[in-house]
Amino acid sequence: MSENFYTEFRKLSPKVTGGLVRMREETFKDAAVPAKYKIMAALAIVVVTKCEPCVKAYTKMAYQVGVTLDELLEFLNVAMTEGGCPGEQWALKAYQVYKELQQGKQIEEDVCCKLEA
Repeated sequence: MSENFYTEFRKLSPKVTGGLVRMREETFKDAAVPAKYKIMAALAIVVVTKCEPCVKAYTKMAYQVGVTLDELLEFLNVAMTEGGCPGEQWALKAYQVYKELQQGKQIEEDVCCKLEA
């Protein structure tokens, strides 16, 4: 998806398209549950629901908030347990993104999955 189309679409529908951004900003703050655990829960969900842009975005967010490889693997194990064989394939995508981030590679998310407005 082109950044230009998304920007134009957000201008045409700011209350709805901006809603997801605002929900993410509020949801993934430290509160009673630390942000990193909420991000990891979201990652497990998107692995099972097979959303590749979201897998990249939440894996990147997890890395940025300091989720360790061991923590990542435990949440991916939850996703694989609930997602079966397809869950395993999507968990591998998240693992690959995490390893690439560790190697210093830049991971670009699709515009709809960026956390910032």
